[in-house]
Amino acid sequence: MQPIDPGYAECKRPAALPAMYSPRLLDHFENPRNPGKLDPPAVSVRVENPICGDILELSALWEGGCIAEARFQAKGCTASIATGSALTELLLGKSPAELERLDKAGIEEAVGGLSNESKHAAVLALDGVKALARAAKSAS
Repeated sequence: MQPIDPGYAECKRPAALPAMYSPRLLDHFENPRNPGKLDPPAVSVRVENPICGDILELSALWEGGCIAEARFQAKGCTASIATGSALTELLLGKSPAELERLDKAGIEEAVGGLSNESKHAAVLALDGVKALARAAKSAS
């Protein structure tokens, strides 16, 4: 029996990933921006994709009618985690009205595009944006 390679636990990017994902998406996946959750008075929402089971939680702190700070937690595929990260950067400085203008194409662009198999991640992120805008209106 051969000994287990001591490097087996290291996360190694499979060779297929670069062809499937853009460098920007991989950067957000490997180096997520703004992970975590904000405590109240931040507004927090949770959305799920009932088909694949991906989950996105967003929290945002509002100051002067705009998002001053945003955090995310995600459970799911590479694309869902990366779009959650990119979304927090897109949210900063946005008003509720600006949130309503965000669209799937803008979210896809923020991660350098999505393959057809991964477009559900932008839908999940957009669902999160809509839920956040509704929750912010309810809280004010």
